[in-house]
Amino acid sequence: MLGYVTMGTDDLVRARAFYAALLGTIGASELMRMPDAEANGFTLYGTGWGQPGIAVTRPYDGQPANRGNGHMAAIVVDERAKVDALHAKALELGGNCEDVPGVRGDEGDQAFYAAYFRDLDGNKLCAFRIGAA
Repeated sequence: MLGYVTMGTDDLVRARAFYAALLGTIGASELMRMPDAEANGFTLYGTGWGQPGIAVTRPYDGQPANRGNGHMAAIVVDERAKVDALHAKALELGGNCEDVPGVRGDEGDQAFYAAYFRDLDGNKLCAFRIGAA
């Protein structure tokens, strides 16, 4: 149902480098970049048009970016190894671990395998896969 989520940043160059490297791990790339003077540098990453994406931008109101408590973007992948890879890449790029990769709940057809991390601005993300190992 979602088209994209937006992550606020005060350092657009740094955020673009983080998300390009992180999301490149799962085959995503930059799909759209609005000029920095317009739309606060809105930059969209995704695996293709018509698929959900993640955007980074400076806040529209010109105030400093801040993270919301309880807000999180979740990235669905098709293999547990990709959950592990996204988590490892986020940490390699300077992000912070919120919880290591693993199964939450019971193993099986509906197993929820996830990892949680924060980007360089403190925005929380999750990488997850649902299904048996």
